[in-house]
Amino acid sequence: MRTGAAARNAGPVSGITGVSDLRLVRQFGYVGGRWVSGETGDTLAVRDPARGTTLGEVAALTRDQARAAIDTADAAFPDWAGALPQVRSDALRRWFDLIVAHKEDLARLMTLEQGKPISESRGEIDYAASFAEFYAEEAKRPNIDSVTSHLPDAEMELWLEPVGVAALVTPWNFPCAMITRKAAAALAAGCTVLVHPSHETPYSALALAELAERAGFPPGVFNVVPGDAATIVGAWTADARVRAVSFTGSTEVGRLIYRQCAETVKRMVLELGGHAPFLVFSDADLERAEEEAVKAKFATSGQDCLGANRFYVARPLYAAFCKAFAERTAALTVGRGLDDPDIGPLMNENAVAKQQAHVRDALERGARLLTGGERHDAGPLFFKPTVLADVPHDALIMREETFGPVAAIAPFDDEAEAIARANDSEYGLVAYLHTQDARRIYRLTRALRYGMVAVNRTKVTGAPIPFGGMKQSGLGREGAALGMQDFMDLKYVCRDWA
Repeated sequence: MRTGAAARNAGPVSGITGVSDLRLVRQFGYVGGRWVSGETGDTLAVRDPARGTTLGEVAALTRDQARAAIDTADAAFPDWAGALPQVRSDALRRWFDLIVAHKEDLARLMTLEQGKPISESRGEIDYAASFAEFYAEEAKRPNIDSVTSHLPDAEMELWLEPVGVAALVTPWNFPCAMITRKAAAALAAGCTVLVHPSHETPYSALALAELAERAGFPPGVFNVVPGDAATIVGAWTADARVRAVSFTGSTEVGRLIYRQCAETVKRMVLELGGHAPFLVFSDADLERAEEEAVKAKFATSGQDCLGANRFYVARPLYAAFCKAFAERTAALTVGRGLDDPDIGPLMNENAVAKQQAHVRDALERGARLLTGGERHDAGPLFFKPTVLADVPHDALIMREETFGPVAAIAPFDDEAEAIARANDSEYGLVAYLHTQDARRIYRLTRALRYGMVAVNRTKVTGAPIPFGGMKQSGLGREGAALGMQDFMDLKYVCRDWA
């Protein structure tokens, strides 16, 4: 394992400019409190999706180094688990303060490597920091509960204990928030953590590691291991010392990790794909529904598991909604994230190809193109915000997660039809509902098979709420007090004083 001064004092990355604290720009993994380069010297090229240029290279750690990261996390676990809750709380609070203090640098790094508009990046840093703050408080709250004894001369207690080493596998679309949402909960519970960031957005993760070091996390408590996903994650899923795995990403990859973890029966938290329906009933506030529809579809350029994909509109409002939504969509600005447009680039060519395939398939099946539908001249990875109307139920976009700036609209005639079409999906993460009828709100929020339902609004997430879905959108919950539970074991103690 290559360590020491050469790794710690690496110079600035040529493609990353405008970051005031250059120590945040790291090119090496962070394992056991040390910055480490790959044993083979292999690197990962990180590209700016807006310009198509290389920002820099990050070390690709090996399978042996992934195992070594388990060694150091496992060795650090007893002391971290045994520390007073206030000690863990204070470390998380310092991490929160540092994230907030370096908000602009972190946001710029994120926009450069991920492409999202800079205002959205700033919002994500606030969101990411909120989990460190929230779990700094929650770290002090798990306690021992008593149980009324059913046995003579016996006392009974329930203990909550950290499970051990937790492996956290995070995506490129929210490269800071998905780390803090997982890591802060695990650290508060008393686990040590291994983070594997997406190879497309490692700089954000490594910047958080730098701040974790400054916050005073002991060596081995917080580790970031960049590299090939199959190599790194495969080593972790195969090792029995890794007791929990939390993954955010596609359902396809989630199934693979789920299978790999079966042999060692790990705790699993899976936040997988989404295919959110957006229902607009005839009594809805039409202007508000149109405004919220734009937010629900085009945040993060549509690259969001919470993004609305299927818009079902009551027939009396259908024509008006389609016209207004298309007009609002056509007015969205497209450009490089640092210029703060409404829509930035997509992450890679595969993402663009998927937009093209979904648009082409829908049109071939009889849909109408209201706006967009093709690449944008801002660059190869830019796609025009797109609205399709009269999209049939068998179109690909109605069956698959698009993960881009393409919206599909279809009419419905009654409540039963709307519920049936909304629920006809293997996904069940979030649903959006617009109506002013209190009884309908009650019926629909009960009937929709989704882990989260947003009524007459779009934003629902935050540190205090349990984020997660049903069906093949995942297992477990992240955020809230519930977010710590999958990182803790319940121990029952039955004690006789004789």
